[in-house]
Amino acid sequence: MQLTGLEGRVAIVAEAGRLCGIGHHVALEMAKAGCDIVLTGTD
Repeated sequence: MQLTGLEGRVAIVAEAGRLCGIGHHVALEMAKAGCDIVLTGTD
């Protein structure tokens, strides 16, 4: 599945600080689709 239509949007992704977590992968895919990302995490 490829994300589209996210140009000019901003997303806050929780738990994106861990390289192996789902938040990290979600943030990467959203950024590839043109979304600006705000990351939060504990690591």
